[in-house]
Amino acid sequence: YEVPLGTSFKDLLAIAGGLRGKEPLKAVIPGGSSSCILPSEIMYNILMDFNSLSSVGSMLGSGAVIVLDNLTCMVNVLFRIVKFYAEESCGQCTPCREGTAWMYDIVKRIIVGDGLISDLDLLVSISNNIIGNTICALGDAAAVPVKGILHFFRKELEDYIRCKTKK
Repeated sequence: YEVPLGTSFKDLLAIAGGLRGKEPLKAVIPGGSSSCILPSEIMYNILMDFNSLSSVGSMLGSGAVIVLDNLTCMVNVLFRIVKFYAEESCGQCTPCREGTAWMYDIVKRIIVGDGLISDLDLLVSISNNIIGNTICALGDAAAVPVKGILHFFRKELEDYIRCKTKK
């Protein structure tokens, strides 16, 4: 759907037909995979424009709005994002080449049950070392969603690690 800039997220969601089933909204990726994911409590009060999204730490980016309901596992979302950027890195600059691969390896370890709570801080550290230190924007695009998921959904990731960790 294409809507005018400044349309409220609530109106956009209604135009698109709302959420599937009866599950409540959990989060929204407001501008494609390189934008900071935002929880529902922020999105329900936001206008879909540059300034509004910037004021809450995200962006319109590509304009590809991805709506996630309460059944969505944020660890799986994180995994898909880091896998995509690890594969897309051209390998020219070290922070992106090594950072995206390292983030992918860490999240893959979490997925299979070998993750540690300390891995979450490591992901933030890697993201901080990528942002602003690459030749092109791909490094930042890879790091920003990781930081957003860890900021807004850290408890879910911690619970996943505690529950899935192999004994």
